Amino acid sequence: MARFKLVLEYAGTRYRGWQIQQNARSVQGELAEVVRKLSGREDFELMGAGRTDAGVHALGQAAHLDLNIRLTPEALRFALNDNLPADIHVLAVERVARGFHARHDAVARSYLYQIARRRTALAKPFVWWIKDPLALHAMREAAAELVGLHDFRSFTDVDPEKASTRVQVDRLELGEEGALVLIRVEASHFVWKMVRRIVGVLAEVGRGKLRARDVRAFLEAGSEVPARLTAPPSGLFLERVFYDGEPRGPRPLAGVVRLELEDR
Repeated sequence: MARFKLVLEYAGTRYRGWQIQQNARSVQGELAEVVRKLSGREDFELMGAGRTDAGVHALGQAAHLDLNIRLTPEALRFALNDNLPADIHVLAVERVARGFHARHDAVARSYLYQIARRRTALAKPFVWWIKDPLALHAMREAAAELVGLHDFRSFTDVDPEKASTRVQVDRLELGEEGALVLIRVEASHFVWKMVRRIVGVLAEVGRGKLRARDVRAFLEAGSEVPARLTAPPSGLFLERVFYDGEPRGPRPLAGVVRLELEDR
């Protein structure tokens, strides 16, 4: 049986996330159904690098697939894409060593979040529209407080008594592109809802309702404020999963959609 590494993009709007769930459509479930159809087998393993929540998108989700099939990696990619829904697409397939594990071998992940500074009819499923003006200089100052090794218990619903909430954030970048405010977070791993709560807190800083010192306090002591500020899933994209040997240096911060400012 061969092991394949898959890289996928998907629009998560119609799905309850990556993970297979009972009585709900999921990206993993759609992919598994196509694998069954192509191979006629049930004895395969399909494992993603991480879960994405309902409504969250991916530009580069990674997965591994164990499958006994007489297709080259490229032929398998074409066959999968011919049968998958239009909002799921396999970007790459390669044969890897049996010891490779999409989740356990990942050394870092990056997420991209898109905030729209104007109302949009076309890009609504992929942005969070914020009417209020946002002060990016204040948001960048607050973002700097989150870089490094910190306890993100205030930014997740994970019980710190049952699982570690300490995360090494390697990079937290903010940029502008037309009417978009872009936020990239790169870290060793992420705890549940962490990115959406980081974005929600930074947005509140941009509105002038929180300061950088408040963000620092959320890390130093428990707070319910980040939970109340959780950003919607529509603007969030799993951007990339990194493995040993892959470059992780600075790279352009670019939006997934094009959204220009309105003429005033």
